[in-house]
Amino acid sequence: MNKQKTILSLEQALTLPYATQRFVQIGWRVIRVESPGDPGQKNPGDPNRYIGEDTGEKDLHSYYIAPNVGKEAITINLKKPEGQALLKQIIHELNVDVFLCNTLPKRYQQLGIDYDMLKEANPALIWCGISAFGPEYPDRAGYDPALQAMFGYMYLTGEPDRDPMLCGLPIIDLKAGDEAFSQVLLAIMEKQETGKGKRIDISMAQCAASWLITALPQLEFVEDEADLFTRSGNEHRSFIPSNCYPTKDGYVYLAIGSDTQWEKLTKIDGFTHLASDIRTTNNGRKEDKENIYSDIRKGLETYKTDDFIDICLKNNLAVAPVYSVKDVSRLELIKKTMVKTMLPNGKVANLFPAPMNTEYLAKNKNTLPCAPKLGEHNESVLLEAGLTKTEISSLRNKRIIG
Repeated sequence: MNKQKTILSLEQALTLPYATQRFVQIGWRVIRVESPGDPGQKNPGDPNRYIGEDTGEKDLHSYYIAPNVGKEAITINLKKPEGQALLKQIIHELNVDVFLCNTLPKRYQQLGIDYDMLKEANPALIWCGISAFGPEYPDRAGYDPALQAMFGYMYLTGEPDRDPMLCGLPIIDLKAGDEAFSQVLLAIMEKQETGKGKRIDISMAQCAASWLITALPQLEFVEDEADLFTRSGNEHRSFIPSNCYPTKDGYVYLAIGSDTQWEKLTKIDGFTHLASDIRTTNNGRKEDKENIYSDIRKGLETYKTDDFIDICLKNNLAVAPVYSVKDVSRLELIKKTMVKTMLPNGKVANLFPAPMNTEYLAKNKNTLPCAPKLGEHNESVLLEAGLTKTEISSLRNKRIIG
């Protein structure tokens, strides 16, 4: 596989920008396409540009920056035939390998971005569209929180006697983005053998349901619906006692995964009161779990977090502190893998760690150019696509580009 490919991505929000950020991290060229907006429009382009803390640049707010570092940005008015023709010209002249979008499927033909339309510019084009429910539901929009509600995530998250809760992160957005990343890589590998392009459709709904692998199968195996998964707070649903507990100065999560581990816990100073015959097996502990949780909390009343973790680790027990996001940022294994960028004001910002170390990031010391301003690379990309400065000026005057 050649080291660098060129990706053109009609993207906004999070799920697709996250997917294409994965390609940036392996050294591929990503050009994001946005609408230039209508005359007088207050916030044109990707709405996420205007979400989060102000960095001093109107279209570079904090929520937008992290998923878009290292990219180029152009604007094209795809509602006009001239804009659609320009898109095809860019795909042809730049020999674009992959086109992605996260637009409502009903708009694919309206905007001239349908696979059959764009492959005219490059028959070997790999085309990938992310949508809420796939092309079978072309006008059905969807956002991560609503999908978490609809596909069981909220039903399974939170305390059993309280309201359903969202997960702490937009995990369906991120799951769908990762799926797009992996499917495009597979298509690139297939093309090396066949020479052919491919259409890929990613349904966020199907991605979400695919992660119910520990929940949906229960429907086939339980006799009583009362035994189906529901909200269980911080408990593990099968292994007792796996839960979160307060210490003198914080919280710990302790996971007991076997009867042997349970026996080790009962021999730690301050926890001998946990031992009893009924609790020697996981099934026995399940029957007495509420008392066990109470007894563990009592044992932790005299322990600071670090002291208890040290003792557990010496006994090969699975335990972890409950860290804040700021605490996580200070971990050495995270600090050394942080992707960084320089903001317009000259400040170097630590953003996030890549999911794995790559040669490209190592070569660039984990530093990527700041996320692009709206239409920042219009002229450079269009010149590369064979347009003259006069033609570019004409497109700007006609508002085909920003």
